[in-house]
Amino acid sequence: MNIYEDALDRCEANYTPLSPVSLIERTGRVYPQQTSVIYGEARFTWGETLRRCRALAERLTDLGVGKGDTVAVFAPNTPAAYEVAFAVPGCGAVLNMINTRLDASAVAFILDHGEAKVLMVDAELSSVAREALAQASVSPLVVDIEDAAAPHGERLGNHTYEALVASGDASKPLSLPDDEWDAIALNYTSGTTGNPKGVVYHHRGAYLNALGNGLEWYLPKHPVYLWTLPLFHCNGWCFPWTLAAYAGTNVCLRGVDAVEIITQMAEHNVSHLSGAPIVLNLITTEAENRALTFTPKVAMTTAGAAPPAAVLARASAVGLDVTHVYGLTEVYGPTAICAWNDAWNELSGDEQARLKARQGVNYAVLEELSVRDPETMQPVPKDGETMGEIMFRGNVVMKGYLKNASATEAAFEGGHFRSGDLAVWHEDGYVEIRDRSKDIIISGGENISSIEVEGALYRHPSVGTAAVVAAPHEKWGETPVAFVELAEGRSATEAEIIAHCREELAHFKCPTRVVFGELPKTSTGKIQKFELRKAASEVSA
Repeated sequence: MNIYEDALDRCEANYTPLSPVSLIERTGRVYPQQTSVIYGEARFTWGETLRRCRALAERLTDLGVGKGDTVAVFAPNTPAAYEVAFAVPGCGAVLNMINTRLDASAVAFILDHGEAKVLMVDAELSSVAREALAQASVSPLVVDIEDAAAPHGERLGNHTYEALVASGDASKPLSLPDDEWDAIALNYTSGTTGNPKGVVYHHRGAYLNALGNGLEWYLPKHPVYLWTLPLFHCNGWCFPWTLAAYAGTNVCLRGVDAVEIITQMAEHNVSHLSGAPIVLNLITTEAENRALTFTPKVAMTTAGAAPPAAVLARASAVGLDVTHVYGLTEVYGPTAICAWNDAWNELSGDEQARLKARQGVNYAVLEELSVRDPETMQPVPKDGETMGEIMFRGNVVMKGYLKNASATEAAFEGGHFRSGDLAVWHEDGYVEIRDRSKDIIISGGENISSIEVEGALYRHPSVGTAAVVAAPHEKWGETPVAFVELAEGRSATEAEIIAHCREELAHFKCPTRVVFGELPKTSTGKIQKFELRKAASEVSA
């Protein structure tokens, strides 16, 4: 027998299941007077937030909510949407934050698929929720979240959020899971075809990624974090739990508005925020229009499609210290980061921006980030040229897809989570996405990276937002078509944009058409390329 196994067993004294619920219990006790949440004129301390979460958890338990039950929440970034990140798992249930941009049929599908036992609804979304409930097969207990800042909405249930909080017993600590592998959250992918898949998180992964966020971003104690990132998106990238660990201040916003963001940043001395590249561009443009530079610099993590180097350079010029992170719903949000090397400080601004646009390396809490041949599962050479698929392995990978064993098996085939993102691996170990597997454009037998073409487009001074997709072509099979939103107050013609690209790229990579107008986007700011593909199929190349 191994000598270290003899009578050295796991027991109550030396083992507690990992859960982010623990984080608020400590912070509420250690920093009870520190400001936890700011929302308009409302202010809460960590002591108050802990008591509110405990009270809500206790009342949910009284209402029969317990282990394995799904509590769906349909709300924007408000104090209630923050508190449920602790209160729902704190009573043993599973939190299902629903995308606030979805229509009634999509919400009804999620309620049914997740078998929601409770639905909490913000007043602004009551009409969509009412229609969804009429379509759904389940009949969850409905809790109305009333908010003076929200447009008037109808009451749908017999309970209000504040009444539950007011009537709950705040003396009882939030409960921890029996097993850290227990489900903590259910998040639905923004699937472009068919129904979305339900991604299941566990307490262990949520705890680890929450701490990983702070570790990789070098968070100080008591950061002031502005919520432009939707709390429904990967549970706010696990940042609700991160902010509890660091006793930070959560500045809540109901929506993304450039003027309001700048105002809140100034009023509350915001130190950190996160968002998609389009939000980064929005803030940067507003700051440029005001000739404003953030002093001291404001740290921002951005994820999604690689921010073009030109956008990163502009953001830096207005005082945004941007860190590029990368991940997917299936890996708790960001689990890779473009970790900064101090030696790069000596490089030119353009070269620094180019390096920052890479997806980077694994979080310390992720066991492995690799680029592999999807057929052989062998790692590709670290030559910055050979493309493969980005794959993940470790404790911050989902449990799997709810009620979808075949999709789970396919995602984990070969012992890694397959992202679907195509990338190269650089000599220094940093990963750089070249495209989604479905976004590669094959023109005349040549592979064209839509991301590379988009990067060239963003270097044109009149381009505000751009996306490139394939359009059918009689001769070449398909060619790139560019969809462009012009920057405010700027103008350009199709011929000018194409000529600019021909100066930047090999000619076969350049768009054959440029379509101007507003680009369709998800609620998290991602450009909906599937919509653009439909439009491109109607474009004569």
